[in-house]
Amino acid sequence: MDSTSRSLALLLLLFLLLVLGHDSSSTGPDSAAAADPQPQLQAQAPTPTPWPLQFHSILFMNFSGAISLIDLWYDWPKGRNFNIIQDQLGQLLYDLEWNNGTSFVYTLDDPRRCSVLDVGFGILRPNWLDGAEYLGQERVGGFLCNVWQKVDFIWYYEDVATKRPVHWIFYTGRSAHVMTFEVGATLEDEKWQGPVYCFQKDEDELRPENQTDLGEYSRRILTDKRSFRGLSGF
Repeated sequence: MDSTSRSLALLLLLFLLLVLGHDSSSTGPDSAAAADPQPQLQAQAPTPTPWPLQFHSILFMNFSGAISLIDLWYDWPKGRNFNIIQDQLGQLLYDLEWNNGTSFVYTLDDPRRCSVLDVGFGILRPNWLDGAEYLGQERVGGFLCNVWQKVDFIWYYEDVATKRPVHWIFYTGRSAHVMTFEVGATLEDEKWQGPVYCFQKDEDELRPENQTDLGEYSRRILTDKRSFRGLSGF
């Protein structure tokens, strides 16, 4: 090989080294995203849809095999939330919550019983999912859902197509499957009135630890409700 050929070969080699070095040191958006996909996920993360101001929903609940149906009425403008709970082969139970922190847990069928709870905060705000961490998408029960986690307390699944809630799981493992979701549906005002026997107790009797009729169930509900304190905004 003469000197001219050797010079051309050296120049070609230097050119190839420069091109390859430039490609490998690229720091553009695509290469940064490939190196660390999490910031890109959060930058593009959707936000959970706030709850409607009023809605009616039927929930199928499962907690370690113990199943129940909840007839849920949410009414933010009037500061109230109503859970009508049917445990499997159990007595129908009413859990009436008010924004002043008071909850009435009672039965209407014999034996008639009532517990009055001072929760210490009101019902969940429509935007209670603000600040939740986006986890990506997952298919649940045939629905493609966006998934969020809020303060290590609840995992919330929302249908990508309709923005309706589909499913949520509490940190205890208790899960809810949303069977129906009627935006704007309301319950008649007279149905929100607790029975008279809820108001026929003195101050000492109204403390959950002193109630024997629905005491154990009420204490469990009170614990669950107070776990919501970080979600309610109070």
